Amino acid sequence: MPNATLPTSIDDTQALLAREHYVAERGLATSVYLALTLRRPLLLEGEAGVGKTEIAKVLAAGLDSELIRLQCYEGLDVTHAVYEWNYARQLLEIRMREASGAVDQENLATDLFGPDFLIKRPLLRALQAPTDQPPVLLIDELDRADEEFEGYLLEMLSDYQVTIPELGTIRATNAPIVVITSNRTRELHDALKRRCLYWWIDYPDFEKEYRIVTEKVPEAPARLAEQVTRFIQQLRGTELYKVSGVSETLDWITALVALNHEELTREIVDETLGLVLKTQEDLQAIRGEQAHALLEHSLLQTETP
Repeated sequence: MPNATLPTSIDDTQALLAREHYVAERGLATSVYLALTLRRPLLLEGEAGVGKTEIAKVLAAGLDSELIRLQCYEGLDVTHAVYEWNYARQLLEIRMREASGAVDQENLATDLFGPDFLIKRPLLRALQAPTDQPPVLLIDELDRADEEFEGYLLEMLSDYQVTIPELGTIRATNAPIVVITSNRTRELHDALKRRCLYWWIDYPDFEKEYRIVTEKVPEAPARLAEQVTRFIQQLRGTELYKVSGVSETLDWITALVALNHEELTREIVDETLGLVLKTQEDLQAIRGEQAHALLEHSLLQTETP
């Protein structure tokens, strides 16, 4: 991807995100623009469901680039994130050489641990992507990975390179666009943060969330979109075990449209609240009188058609 296709200003970046139906305030657009221009990793933190992962997706789509995703989890290691050797193929190669009598003991180890027997995982794939079109590398929910793996990332994020003992250091000729997300279930190390640009994505206010709803689900009736958004905004002000994110808002409005509903009622809220609240404790606490009270308040605030 030639650099000319990258946004040339913060306004261009905001426009690129908007074309992919992502509503971003100027501060976030500034961080994205600088990450693209300086080719620095972008660390996005915030609660689950506020649109962190979506940034990487819309960048890949908007820049017509490949999205390479590394989903982090406890126990993630180099063999799943960077590379591993194809042991089955190596064993087959040994047997084939033995059968043909072409075993060269001196060169066998070198041949077996060469590029032909290497299985590339997301980080290595991102570094060795075509030079004319660097991919968007999404390292998703890094806070779920162990601290040891976070430490391993430091070389990659500093110099866009990884070291494979049998092959040496592999460097990217054209650095990938790196987006790292964290739900902050644990604090990431300062050493990693220093290598990244940073932005915190918070829950949106009413105006922003309403724009998100109408952008993502344009077929939703305006009155229903407003009612749903106001209901969610008030719901976040209650004591919840798991606060509903924008993803839950979009799931709810999409389902309501599929059910051909044009506005919220008590019955509809009771029937579909499980799309918004994802724990038994929250459902028991909100369903019924409290949900009805939130609905009534939402309806009072909604403009009459």
